[in-house]
Amino acid sequence: MRVLLAAVLLCLLPVGCGGASPFPEGSTMARIRERGVLTVGIKFDQPMFGYKDPVSGRITGFDAEMARLVAKDLTGSERNIRFVETVSRERENFVSQGVVDLVIATYSITKTRARRVSFTDPYYYAGQDLLVRGGDSTIDGVEDLAGKTVCTAKGSTSVERLREVVPDAELEIVDAYSICVPALVAGRVDALSTDDTILLGLLAQHPAALRLVGKPFGREPYGMGVRKDDTQFRDHLNGLIARWLRDGQWDRAYMATIGVTGATSTSSRPATR
Repeated sequence: MRVLLAAVLLCLLPVGCGGASPFPEGSTMARIRERGVLTVGIKFDQPMFGYKDPVSGRITGFDAEMARLVAKDLTGSERNIRFVETVSRERENFVSQGVVDLVIATYSITKTRARRVSFTDPYYYAGQDLLVRGGDSTIDGVEDLAGKTVCTAKGSTSVERLREVVPDAELEIVDAYSICVPALVAGRVDALSTDDTILLGLLAQHPAALRLVGKPFGREPYGMGVRKDDTQFRDHLNGLIARWLRDGQWDRAYMATIGVTGATSTSSRPATR
């Protein structure tokens, strides 16, 4: 009886019984299930989306919560996850080289990137905005950036849009947005530009020194990136995103992260399918 009970309990574990996987044999989902751990590329320096707490080491933010929901579906527990720091310029490489199973890192969907990775449907929409010094009244919108120095991250769509919208601005392109913040506070650059929700997270760390202009230009759809042509995995993730939007899990993740700033999800939430 004890042996039988032990066998039943083993089969209740996420990867306890061979051949019991709910996923198609040979699929990415099945391999992750068998391995028992999901590996996710995420940013470590973006509060509200992907941020590594310097004291606890815990990864927090909306992207981190999305990743944990994927891990729970594939492995049975949100704890079965390994986060790998993935800056903007390395996202395609990390997916194509198999460093990570997928990337969830404020990853804007573009045609150029889609040549190297497969994107899910959008799980979030952001608008590009500006962060400036609190006492600077010379910048009240993107039209005021001509002749100014604007900091942004290498490999981001923010670079392309800035070059298109304000060709007379001087761009300071760095590896991570966190590098822009001390440069902005010290006056070495005049503005920091990227997606508004990323800026809200950075603003929360320096509320007295900086201000958000609050006039978004452009709309950015964020997708999860997987290996090129892995349509099975992509379609499975699309199904998860659609379910989270319907059953309230998306909203709970939003309110626990971005929502703490007082931001509303009206323009950020994808349509429910």
